[in-house]
Amino acid sequence: MSQLTTHILDTCLGKPAEGIEVYLAQKNSGEWNVISKGISNKDGRITDLLSDKVILAPGIYRLQFETGAYFKRLQTTAFYPSVSIEFEISDASHYHVPLLLNPYGYSTYRGS
Repeated sequence: MSQLTTHILDTCLGKPAEGIEVYLAQKNSGEWNVISKGISNKDGRITDLLSDKVILAPGIYRLQFETGAYFKRLQTTAFYPSVSIEFEISDASHYHVPLLLNPYGYSTYRGS
């Protein structure tokens, strides 16, 4: 399993959010450098964001979810064109960063 995983659930529809583009970036000297990107599948997961062999260096990272395009495809008015979640990697353990999403709000947590 990849060290970093994510899962996007549309809490308004009660199902996974498919087709959301997600960028993973690392913060270096105050600048964000995109290191990977993927698109959520029909289960709301991105299975190839990182290779199973990649271990991220300790530091600050960001997942940016392009939610505006998702809601536009659903012909739904939404407040957030994108959602950015910043988090810290401190060791080689598994990090799961889910996004619970609806047109006017979102939440996240460190999952397992």
